[in-house]
Amino acid sequence: MRLQLKSAWRRLAAFAGALLAAWPARGAVLPEERADGMYHYYDGGGTTVDGPALLVRRNFAEKASVYASYYADHISGASIDVVTTASPYKEARQEYTLGADYLYRNTTMGLSFTSSDERDYQANTFGLTIAHEIFDDLTTVSLGYSVGNDTVGKTGTEFSEPLDRYQYQLGVSQIFTRTFVMSVNYEATLESGYLNSPYRAARLQGLLVPEAYPRTRDSYAIAIRGVKGLLDENGRVYASVKFGYRSFWDTWQIKADTIELSYATRYWDRWTFEPHYRYYKQSAASFYSDNFQTPMTFMARDKELSTFTSNTIGVKATYDLGQSGFVFRRSAVTIAADLLLFDYRDFTDVRNGEPYSFNAAVFQLYFSGWF
Repeated sequence: MRLQLKSAWRRLAAFAGALLAAWPARGAVLPEERADGMYHYYDGGGTTVDGPALLVRRNFAEKASVYASYYADHISGASIDVVTTASPYKEARQEYTLGADYLYRNTTMGLSFTSSDERDYQANTFGLTIAHEIFDDLTTVSLGYSVGNDTVGKTGTEFSEPLDRYQYQLGVSQIFTRTFVMSVNYEATLESGYLNSPYRAARLQGLLVPEAYPRTRDSYAIAIRGVKGLLDENGRVYASVKFGYRSFWDTWQIKADTIELSYATRYWDRWTFEPHYRYYKQSAASFYSDNFQTPMTFMARDKELSTFTSNTIGVKATYDLGQSGFVFRRSAVTIAADLLLFDYRDFTDVRNGEPYSFNAAVFQLYFSGWF
């Protein structure tokens, strides 16, 4: 399957390359120069996560754009997995990203490198993207490739295992009218190495035993998204509706569906409100069980591999600060809040024997400024 995927990817890349060369260029544009600072907070299921995030992007000679970002998580937890198999913990994770985009006529090429570090997990990812506009800039074809090399550890021990990840992306977006845009994106991810957690345990007839996972996992996803602008009686866009559907499947027999809806509208000249909803449904992995009755080659009791659903309800409010004339030509402040509801069908809370469920809250506050 992996050889077939790589062969298919080479054919797709060759086809895309021919397509890119066949159409005349008109001129794409680089992303806007900006700076963002954010604070995020998550609380749910016995785990709290908070920390800052920063992003700065600058352009040069209308041909190149470089950016850098920093993201930090301060984690403390006594989640259901920790309660049943380990002890509460505190952890800190820091992530750095450097990237650059180069614009040639109507083609944008991008390179990025991300490094993430915590006590028991190190990750490095290199990414390459290319996007090309055709048909009078109404259609954009994009390709992406990334390779990740992670190291999985266990605090207080010499345990160390590699995890390699290769991701392929193909996307097409189309402008149908001035108020309607749609996109279709395909993604394939090939993973090999240590794919489970050294802290978690499975249950065999009620007794805790070490988890055992396959050493490879291939996953695929296709997503369809659209944005429709709504016009007032004067023909001006006063609101927009966003919708999306994503289908996921993998070689562990997991299948998942995601539906997303949002509505954005502007009030009192400077306020923008965006309520949104997300529904997620997943089936269990072939080697998952809440309580195995007989030993198996692969055994897992990770709740994220079980059958479950989640619902997310949230709202985002943005206040436009207007032109500052000091550092930024325009700036805005955004507040976002989400409520997440998780229900697990075949993962039980061993403390009471009932199907496990929990709620979580996510808050974000961030400032954005455009140069």
